[in-house]
Amino acid sequence: MNSVYERIVAFNKDRLPDMVKLKFAGMAENVYRFYRGTCHLFYEDFCKAEHIPESPLTWICGDLHMENYGSYKGDNRLVYFDLNDFDESVLAPCLWEISRMVTSIFIAFDNIGIKAEKATKMAEAYLKTYSARLATGKALSIDPRIASGIVCTFLTKAEERKQKDLVKKLTIQKKHRLCLVTDDRHFSIDDKSYKKELTDFIDHWLESSAVKDYNYKVVDSAFRIAGTGSIGVKRYMFLLESKKNGKYLLVDMKQAKPSSVQPYLSVKQPEWQNEATRVMQVKQRMQNVSPALLGTGVFKGDSYVIQEMQPTEDRINFEMIKNRYDDIRLVTEDMALLTASAQLRSTGRQGSAIADKLIEFGYSNDWHEAILNYAKKYAGQVKQDYEQYVSDYKAAQNAPKVSKRLIEK
Repeated sequence: MNSVYERIVAFNKDRLPDMVKLKFAGMAENVYRFYRGTCHLFYEDFCKAEHIPESPLTWICGDLHMENYGSYKGDNRLVYFDLNDFDESVLAPCLWEISRMVTSIFIAFDNIGIKAEKATKMAEAYLKTYSARLATGKALSIDPRIASGIVCTFLTKAEERKQKDLVKKLTIQKKHRLCLVTDDRHFSIDDKSYKKELTDFIDHWLESSAVKDYNYKVVDSAFRIAGTGSIGVKRYMFLLESKKNGKYLLVDMKQAKPSSVQPYLSVKQPEWQNEATRVMQVKQRMQNVSPALLGTGVFKGDSYVIQEMQPTEDRINFEMIKNRYDDIRLVTEDMALLTASAQLRSTGRQGSAIADKLIEFGYSNDWHEAILNYAKKYAGQVKQDYEQYVSDYKAAQNAPKVSKRLIEK
């Protein structure tokens, strides 16, 4: 059997090599970031697990963990707190999603020094809230008007943040024109012809009927890194300028790869036009309101999800609130409510169970103990896998220097 390190290398073999080096270095930082970057390992192991109860088929984001909830501005310009990463989305038994999420609670809290007893109570609260919301059969959303605790504070700050603040943070004035800043998260595109092709592609996309009201043009572009699991896919950011009033806007364009969950499922999946269509349509089904400027496009044979860029800080930093037990409990319960709501919102679509099945499942909580036991046990395995990964990574990589020149084609 291949080692954990070899399994990770094999999974990332078709991604941008220089970026994979950054991903591997990031995953060595701590066990939680390792978990975030190895969704494929979780499901490769989970599909072999025994004593996992049967559960209704639902649409799942596929890579649910505590940092894949966050705030964003919807296409109605209001701020929401919701699930926000659908790269791995598939049709699957709902407990596949819940098991990954509950495992993340144990790993994340242990990583920031929260005792195991408290983590267990948090996981139990998550499962109870999730079941209770399913049992109502009614999906809810969280915005500044109804949020409480730390989420309310978080959303209020996000609501006050303007697009111009993000533009100011990520741009610099050069020769009387605004340009994107290049740093350790944003890299310049040195191939001028390739950069022009990207610019022409987005300009044409902006002129399409779906976004014709966005009267903008591209003034600069760069390669972008964000998250952990997706590092290595082709991802770009664009600085747009309004043709009318000179205002600026930032747009993210992210390559969509096949879901790493699907190989371990026997459930028949819909035939999507492309991977970006899958990501966008599931996102639209599960979220209460879609992000601004959400769409897809195909560039040089690869499909991409395109949307207005959101600040990376719009996620709960649990390290900052690790001593505030009540706040953490409220956030955890909010996440459970949102998970159940997303599944309820997408019922009866292309094979997913109808709401009545989810309501019935919500009333039966006899599966809680099995998921808790699995999550606790697997969290321990993740720690062992992480330690072995770090050892093998150091031996194989020997802390190499990473070139900032990208392979874009």
